[in-house]
Amino acid sequence: MHIKKGDKVVITAGKDIGKTGKILACFPKEDRVLVEGINMLTKHKKPNQQMQQAGIIHQEGPVHASNVMVYCNKCKKGVRTKVEILDDGSKARACKKCGEMFD
Repeated sequence: MHIKKGDKVVITAGKDIGKTGKILACFPKEDRVLVEGINMLTKHKKPNQQMQQAGIIHQEGPVHASNVMVYCNKCKKGVRTKVEILDDGSKARACKKCGEMFD
């Protein structure tokens, strides 16, 4: 996947287009990510032994990974990434436009 947990991303498609948020979790097998404050779902919970309070709970739903782009602080928008090989042989992600490193 082109994104990791903790990345700041911008949504490129769907009802939350243009919003930004931080990645809370990645699900590579399903190609989906959980973004903070994006794709909010409402769940109606009944009371049980662990949770005595019943009611409507709002939580994030997964978004397809193709609908998010990494947010570049230097460019101030969502950008594509490239993989650069550093001097010590390790790999790092960088902005395709300005070259700012994300890792």
